[in-house]
Amino acid sequence: MKQDNIRNVAIIAHVDHGKTTMVDRLLGAAGAFRENQRVEERVLDSNDQERERGITILSKNIAIQYGDVKINVIDTPGHADFGGEVERVLNMADGALLIVDAFEGPMPQTRFVLRHALALGLRIVVVVNKVDRPGARPDEVVDAVFDLMVELDASDEQLDFPVVFASAMNGYARYAADDGNMDMVPLLDTIVQQVPAPDCEPSGPVALQICTVDHSSFVGRIGVGRLYSGTMHKGEQVLVIKNDGTRYNTQIKQVFTFQELGKVEVEAAGAGDIIAVVGVDDADIGDMVTNRDNPIRLDPIEVEQPTMSVVFEPSTSPLVGREGDIVGGRQLRERLMKEAESNISMRITDAPNSTGMEVAGRGVLHLSVLMETMRREGFEFQVGRPQVIIKSDGHGGKLEPIEEATVDVPSEYAGKAIEVFGTAGGEMVDMFQRGEDTHLMFKIPSRGTMGLRTRLLNATRGEAIMFHRFSEYGPYRGEFGRRKNGLMIAKENEKSVAYALDTLQQRGRLFVGPGVDCYEGMIVGESAKEGDMVVNVARTKSLGNQRSSSADKAISLTPPISFTLEEALEYIEDDELVEVTPQSIRLRKRLLSAIDRKKANKS
Repeated sequence: MKQDNIRNVAIIAHVDHGKTTMVDRLLGAAGAFRENQRVEERVLDSNDQERERGITILSKNIAIQYGDVKINVIDTPGHADFGGEVERVLNMADGALLIVDAFEGPMPQTRFVLRHALALGLRIVVVVNKVDRPGARPDEVVDAVFDLMVELDASDEQLDFPVVFASAMNGYARYAADDGNMDMVPLLDTIVQQVPAPDCEPSGPVALQICTVDHSSFVGRIGVGRLYSGTMHKGEQVLVIKNDGTRYNTQIKQVFTFQELGKVEVEAAGAGDIIAVVGVDDADIGDMVTNRDNPIRLDPIEVEQPTMSVVFEPSTSPLVGREGDIVGGRQLRERLMKEAESNISMRITDAPNSTGMEVAGRGVLHLSVLMETMRREGFEFQVGRPQVIIKSDGHGGKLEPIEEATVDVPSEYAGKAIEVFGTAGGEMVDMFQRGEDTHLMFKIPSRGTMGLRTRLLNATRGEAIMFHRFSEYGPYRGEFGRRKNGLMIAKENEKSVAYALDTLQQRGRLFVGPGVDCYEGMIVGESAKEGDMVVNVARTKSLGNQRSSSADKAISLTPPISFTLEEALEYIEDDELVEVTPQSIRLRKRLLSAIDRKKANKS
């Protein structure tokens, strides 16, 4: 039976194609904000890191009341590292708005999320966004989307997709790119007409599959999912069927439905709606909450496995405890196990041969977002170089994750870009001209993508635009692309002095400025030559009783290089660590003592 007064629709797109801004405009068009209400841009990107990075990290649910129809909208991340969020929330939807930039067209992440949406049989509505952008080519982009859907084996029904042209920034949607309409009504009408109403059994036994887990410090875990059949009542006795097949009985304490930007508590929620429930204490992704007497079990939610791992350890730095409140190994383990409960796309286990925890995720950005969250919570810890997860091919060979990378670069720098990818194990699979730019496609090992963006931007004078996403596991491609330059390593525990740094900056690039606490084994710069060197950052000028001709000469220091978490993780080698504190990101050697490092190198 169709619930004609409900539509469940996900918004999918490549990063920065305008999903979250589009949601802002839909909320405004449906009257979710008062006329005099001050509304921030990208209102759904409520997480601090989402606002700072300008990307969506966590999927969000909102609801728009349009006439008699309630439209549940699921905003999803656009970056490939957060694909686990996309894969599971698509299970709640019957249709998807595929937002594509009118200039850039379909990009790598468009392919990734579209493949999952088509496999689930969702009705696709193509929204060509940014039609007001200079150089926009909306008709060509629609053709490119059609070609992509054919390539991804879309059904004939899915290929007959409706198209809406829009400018989310200017708040309008149109049936034709130049028809002059200046509101969002065409898009809302298209959703109601083209996205199918949820097919469900309102009078059947209760069946809710949990797709997202929220957490509240007041009520604990909150399971969010789509109610496939029945009516869920507050206080109802239900059966929970876990992913591993175990079962137990519990009582639903609270039921919520989504309304505009928040949740509202209700006494009962009907089939077809997206709801949230409190009472399943260990709610997990894929769990079924169903009728005790007539249980229903749906297919488990499968999420692609992580491809990269890193080991979190308690900090062993001489400066430990100066900046962070939480430094113990036990607290670090508890925090990571709590993360494992709600983050289905991460795999967190005790690290073999180590006091730390091994955290496996989709990529360096995925892992660094967790680190950034923890350092803001007051944690102090250290992490090693990210390692790709190697698999066996069953015949004694090794398989490693291979990424598909696309690069748009001015034609004059295309040769430089190809050279950079070649040194990182990349293999070019396609190349064509697009206006004044050259579009390049590569297959490259995940190992090769670490630090690649920085090298590419340096080689192309900041002109290249690169995206990459996991493609498949392929044959191991051997060793390549190690760092050629040596490092400057602090000799002892001292504050850095401008006089010493002035001498050192002539021999390479510095990572610290004057007056910074340093310790033996801390990396303070990069040498211009190969081979590490131990340096004294606290050396001061020896003073005699005669006035020197250069005594009053001002010291001029080049600003030190500061690393973001992702850059630090991509920079270090296997014998080095990144020390993460609420205030600092430091690089250090795993063995702090120069004598210990020499012994290790000999052995």
